[in-house]
Amino acid sequence: QVQLVESGGGSVQAGGSLRVSCAASTSAYSNYCMAWFRQRPGLDREEVARIDKDGRVVWKLDSANGRFTLSRDNAKKTLNLQMTTLKPEDTALYTCAARWFNCPNGPEFAYWGEGTQVTVSS
Repeated sequence: QVQLVESGGGSVQAGGSLRVSCAASTSAYSNYCMAWFRQRPGLDREEVARIDKDGRVVWKLDSANGRFTLSRDNAKKTLNLQMTTLKPEDTALYTCAARWFNCPNGPEFAYWGEGTQVTVSS
């Protein structure tokens, strides 16, 4: 079992920046595909981006590409999402997810965190 714990959420004004992080418990963190998802109020959960075990990033959310930066620190076993130029529509519960070795074709990640809340005011 892999435990995932998110942190770094909070409230910011539109145009501001925020960094959310995910800490993983597994000692084999470097062998996992990792991803950030978000769920906005009243809407379905959507994937922001994923990063495979080789460090390749695939953006799934067009509105985030160019404003957000996804990275992983295998030594610290963390997944990070640096968000800039935040908009009110970015308000959501941000959740990290993991899957052993290969990234799934869809959102079928095996492990999920509880999420951290990000609120952007106008």
